[in-house]
Amino acid sequence: MQIEVRLLVESDIPAALRLKELPRWNQTENDWLRLLRLEPNGCFGATFDGELVATTTTTTYGLELAWIGMVLVDPKRRQLGIATRLMNAALEYLAKAGVTTIKLDATPEGCSLYRELGFKDESLIERWEGTAGSREVTCSSLDTQARREALILDRHAFGAERSKLLEMLIDDCCVAPLVTTAADGHLTGYGLAREGSAAVYAGPLLATSTDAAAMLLDGLLSQVPGQRVYVDLNRNFIGGRKILTERGFLKQRDLVRMVYGRSSDAASSPSIFAIAGPELG
Repeated sequence: MQIEVRLLVESDIPAALRLKELPRWNQTENDWLRLLRLEPNGCFGATFDGELVATTTTTTYGLELAWIGMVLVDPKRRQLGIATRLMNAALEYLAKAGVTTIKLDATPEGCSLYRELGFKDESLIERWEGTAGSREVTCSSLDTQARREALILDRHAFGAERSKLLEMLIDDCCVAPLVTTAADGHLTGYGLAREGSAAVYAGPLLATSTDAAAMLLDGLLSQVPGQRVYVDLNRNFIGGRKILTERGFLKQRDLVRMVYGRSSDAASSPSIFAIAGPELG
């Protein structure tokens, strides 16, 4: 069979959406557009007889860190080595770019492939699902000054430069982006949420304390009452499970965070309550 590996382009999005619907992932057309615009030369697809049958994306955060995501293969075309070819294309692209650390959040089904390619287990991410309630909100909206401070806070806590991504996520929010501040006015956290195909996706959410994380989550949930919500919890955030459990959320599954290349704490800070997405870190 003639399998062609090539760059993904915007005209591939309808076919890419079909592929992500097969495992019932939550990404939308906007999510695919964002990935392609962030890394137009680092997103790859495989075609068979002109039909898109597999995808893999990369997102670079300077030279310090890159993320691999959206590793999808049509079930009818599995066991043909397509995912391996796409992953190798992604790794070659990132190597040429000079990125020192590459990470991904793997489903249990994908772990064996990534380990064969040299990825090592690093930590756990947990998908939690719940219905948004309404609690008293004590955080503030993200004004221009707070927006600048949030980017600085994120750069320090995340451990790599991803301001371009955050600017796009802020603009794509389905609720008012929120921040919390200390008594002296310094920012202690921020939270974003966006539309998903199955549920509202709450994240990224960074906070320097459990109280700030709880306030931010309540502020986001209060803007979408009654709606289904996903949170991908960073297990390194102490007290995260308690916050979600108290709000009626239930754990749905584990993702294994894996690393390739130089070991790094980037993207795994204990200040990260909810990640930006399995495809983004």
